[in-house]
Amino acid sequence: MKDFLKKLKTYINRDFLLILLSVLFAIFSFVGVADMYLRFWIWQNITLASPVKDISLSSYPQLASKLSPDITAQAAVAIDDGSKTVLYGKNENLRFSMASTVKIMTALVALDYFNKNDELTVFTDNVEPIVVGFNVGEKIYLIDALYAMLLPSGNDAALMIAQNYPGGELAFIQKMNEKAKSFNLINTHFEDSIGFDDNNYSTPLEMARLTSMALKNKTFAKIVSTQKKTITNISGTNVYKLTNIDQLLGKDGITGVKTGFTNEAGGVLITSREENGKRFILVVMKSLDRFTDIEKILSQIEGRVTFVPTHL
Repeated sequence: MKDFLKKLKTYINRDFLLILLSVLFAIFSFVGVADMYLRFWIWQNITLASPVKDISLSSYPQLASKLSPDITAQAAVAIDDGSKTVLYGKNENLRFSMASTVKIMTALVALDYFNKNDELTVFTDNVEPIVVGFNVGEKIYLIDALYAMLLPSGNDAALMIAQNYPGGELAFIQKMNEKAKSFNLINTHFEDSIGFDDNNYSTPLEMARLTSMALKNKTFAKIVSTQKKTITNISGTNVYKLTNIDQLLGKDGITGVKTGFTNEAGGVLITSREENGKRFILVVMKSLDRFTDIEKILSQIEGRVTFVPTHL
């Protein structure tokens, strides 16, 4: 009897061990399949959705030495626009309020929907703090509204654009967020079309990527590189003289792009610089001296970047 029980116990332990091994094998197989599926999903939905997926490089940037500018900005990034290579970064993946650099996305959504000569109506004129001075009832061409929004950073122009969108301002803001998602800007969110709401947020790197996409639009690129512009309302009764508030525009190949400031966001500045057929995009956020910070980064980039031919 004892021998029988002993053999029975041995068989039970053996069967239990086989079952345990089978369960463990099934679990590991499931995890392996799940991991493969997850990697495929990420490749399909994130990697392929990236705005930089179609890059075709003839050359790749290399730094002669590491950049270490002494800047006041809490976060910054400098990228080579062609390859999207990060040449310099400081907290470049942390979220900060965007201030008026929000208007880059406002312009892109507007250019997607409106035609340049579409007539927009001014519905609100009590917009603070920066205004062009539009009056309720005035009609402005879309192209002139974009100049008014991007040069002196007119909040009344930005609000007018959003309010003339089908469904109004809320629908326009929703479209801004949809466009950010389509660009795979997963750390970017918009609460208004102006940039006055400090619940807008992005990272320096994502703002650089957004700017890269925006500069592909020739109308946008032309506007942000303009220093002065005179516009009128459609009736011609009111004349508005616009001046770009970007102090660096036109210096040493700088072609824009957008300034921003609120008490919460601090100084924000996005700059594009072209040199020998190459474009660099720089972003500083939460800066105490945004223009000097950009100049310091640019001074270190100059002469330190070489482009090595690639073999595709």
